[in-house]
Amino acid sequence: MINDMLLSMIGQYGYAALFFALWLGIVGMPIPDEGIVMTGGAIAASGLLQPIPAFLLTYLGVASGLSLGYVLGRFIGTPVMEKLKRKKNMVKYIQRCEQLVGKYGSFALVVSYFFPVVRHVMPYIVGVNKMRFRTYALYSYTTGFVWTLLFFIAGSLAGSHAAAVADVVYRYGLKLLWLPVAAIVIFIVLKRFSAVKAERKPAE
Repeated sequence: MINDMLLSMIGQYGYAALFFALWLGIVGMPIPDEGIVMTGGAIAASGLLQPIPAFLLTYLGVASGLSLGYVLGRFIGTPVMEKLKRKKNMVKYIQRCEQLVGKYGSFALVVSYFFPVVRHVMPYIVGVNKMRFRTYALYSYTTGFVWTLLFFIAGSLAGSHAAAVADVVYRYGLKLLWLPVAAIVIFIVLKRFSAVKAERKPAE
């Protein structure tokens, strides 16, 4: 489903489709970010898109969500939080964010990004609490870049299974973070092994 949706959007908007897909996720499209990023990586790996511009547009889509959440929380504040608290399913995520901020301070921005939904709520929370933008940008944009790169590469390795893997990661969050990490490590080891083998072959 995600793959078909992205292919359709790419046909209309090109690389910008990756940005729009993530931006739409901010305003309520019921598709996990993990699925979009990993599917984007899989599509780039297939040759339909060039990897570097595809990744950059994907990261810009992620960064737009980080920016919007912070700005709304910082400058609108209370009305935004009241609206979120009216949704019963959001209360637990708000509480989780507040617990993380109380325990880790600014570093909570890093921790929260590997928990579905929590990472979307956290920018509002720190914005409402008037965290300085410089501090927010340092932690949030850096973590967002690493997170996007991690899942983009994992998606390129997963290929046609990217959406299914992303769904599992979305369901279990940080508990399955080792999956994309392990996939990337295996990929690097295999690439290195192939390079060494290619270097030795002429000598044989």
